[in-house]
Amino acid sequence: MASAFFTTFTDGNGITIGAIGGLLFPALMSDKYPEKFSLGIVTAGGSLGLLFPPSLPLILYGIVAGVMIEKLFLAGIIPGLITLAILGGYAIYVGVREKMPRTRFEPGEAWKATWNAKWEIALPLVLIGGLISGAMRIHEAAAFASIYALVIEVWIYKDVSFRKDLPHIIRESTTMFGAILAILATAIGFTGFLITADVPAMALDLMSEIITGPFMFLLLLNIFLLVVGMLMDIFSAIVVVVPLIVPIATDPSIGIDPYHLGIIFLLNLEIGYLTPPVGLNLFIASFRFDKPVTLLYRAVLPFIGLLAIALVLTTYIEWLTVAPTTLDSREEIGNIDDMPLPGDDAANDDLMNDIMGGDGSDDDLMNDIMGDDDLMNDIMGGDDGDEFNLDDLENEGDDEFNLDGPVEAGGGAGDEPTLDDLEAEFGLDPIEDPAAP
Repeated sequence: MASAFFTTFTDGNGITIGAIGGLLFPALMSDKYPEKFSLGIVTAGGSLGLLFPPSLPLILYGIVAGVMIEKLFLAGIIPGLITLAILGGYAIYVGVREKMPRTRFEPGEAWKATWNAKWEIALPLVLIGGLISGAMRIHEAAAFASIYALVIEVWIYKDVSFRKDLPHIIRESTTMFGAILAILATAIGFTGFLITADVPAMALDLMSEIITGPFMFLLLLNIFLLVVGMLMDIFSAIVVVVPLIVPIATDPSIGIDPYHLGIIFLLNLEIGYLTPPVGLNLFIASFRFDKPVTLLYRAVLPFIGLLAIALVLTTYIEWLTVAPTTLDSREEIGNIDDMPLPGDDAANDDLMNDIMGGDGSDDDLMNDIMGDDDLMNDIMGGDDGDEFNLDDLENEGDDEFNLDGPVEAGGGAGDEPTLDDLEAEFGLDPIEDPAAP
């Protein structure tokens, strides 16, 4: 649960292993838990929490896939709880099997322990409050946590000497996270190669040739996404792969709910992070705990099997993800492609008729806008039923232009208006005859 809580505020790329795992693994070993179990559970915990709000991968998936993020948060709750329950049940089983000592619950002792840990308990509460209120961003929260821990350890608990211990701690932590950044940089570089080579699109093209229905699609999708989770970091996978699979999955012939698809996608990447031989968290845990990566391969296998059970349940019981989304009654904004087009029989009436109030009896848009009479007659006051001509302009000009007779293309004096009269009326520059000397 501690790992899931921490991962909710990160992206599951090994930060949890370095921070929480560094505390949990020594504690598990001091309580005499088996080494393989201890390594496996802290490595598996490095990617837990991706399905709980306000997980950054959930938010990014909602943006890229064009679905409501609030509903996506709801869709991930039950599968996330199932995942935690399965891993928690296995941990209890191992504790009973290994006959680990149990401590009876004593309210007084519990309160005393809580009070002794008040400074540690306050940190996540302050971080959550700062993130929810907008007072801190993710990187600012990380810096705040570092300063907070420094102040508590040096000046309140006084477990760390500012001069003797702090330089050594800085050197060790810099070395560790520098190596983690090197691993991440390599993974991101490999991701760039895959994108440049168009490997995800080619893989999906191959899948589309053998898809026979929703069951086969989900089976192939899970295999494909497990491979993606091993080879790509989660943010690159979302940006690159989601636009490719969403149109296929939501096609009526497949009919996968978009929120159901999102949770399947993220749960697969969660498992891919610790899947041998190249799962990213395996190498981070190997460096963090100074253990051979081959030992990590064997340690995580039981946890991969347990997470696979949660994946199968989530994949083929759609209710687990879809039902919670009904708690949010807001309707999604329809796609513009769903709007009826002019002349679309399925829309019953011409779209522009509905907008402009036309009679709908004629396909001519302008007739629908202006009525059945000639458009220019309606605008300029021409005779109904006749085509608009210069005579209509003369009649209209009687009041507005002060014209008394037909407009003729020629100069001259008299009562009949000439082009010179029009020039004077509108303040136009005289038109020079190019043939004049």
